[in-house]
Amino acid sequence: MRVAELWRYPVKSLQGERLTATEVGPEGLAGDRQWALFDVPTGFGLTARRVPDLLFLTGRLRPDGRAEVGLPDGTVTSDDAVLSDWLGRPVELRAAADAPGERRYESPAEVGEAGEYDWDAFTGARGAFHDSSRTRVSLVSTGTLGTWDRRRFRANVVLEGAGEDALVGRRVRLGGAELDVVKQVGRCVMVTRPQPGGIGRDTGVLKTIHRERDGCLAVGALVARGGPVAVGDELTA
Repeated sequence: MRVAELWRYPVKSLQGERLTATEVGPEGLAGDRQWALFDVPTGFGLTARRVPDLLFLTGRLRPDGRAEVGLPDGTVTSDDAVLSDWLGRPVELRAAADAPGERRYESPAEVGEAGEYDWDAFTGARGAFHDSSRTRVSLVSTGTLGTWDRRRFRANVVLEGAGEDALVGRRVRLGGAELDVVKQVGRCVMVTRPQPGGIGRDTGVLKTIHRERDGCLAVGALVARGGPVAVGDELTA
């Protein structure tokens, strides 16, 4: 398998940036999920599981390393008041370094149609705003994706080929980085959400993943050794 695409998501649950090359460090791809929007009244971190409109915003990294958000009308901002007005709720854009304590998010308890979910709270990882402390880099292959649009699954690395599930429990080399592939990635309602570019709402995606793949798609890895990764690099185990 070789790297077909690289993606970083500077702001959790927002659209990301496609890269041709990047550095991988202990927290994952440089700049990945280093910022998140928080609901001020509840203190919860916001995700597109709970607020689907987040997927119509785009997170970007400025040259100074800070994040900014692109709105559908072309406005680019990091102003909490502007973001709050667009989302219709008081929010704050926070850096991971400024949120050292427990990060709480909401996730639906079971698969169902929108409005039928019971919502549970869970604690996310420290450091970068990953859902799980056991995932710093996510990888999925074109063979696993089939006809599904890869943007639904927000993997950092899209691999040309097939067979990433068999890598769980193994150390792999990707460019100049070494990754410990530790788990399959469980999927939630977020993969059903509509997105820009003609991706419509599709509850069948998640139902199929549960029926045919035991609820998982893609694999999650921790970084054993950092280094550069570029499109075209081969994954070796």
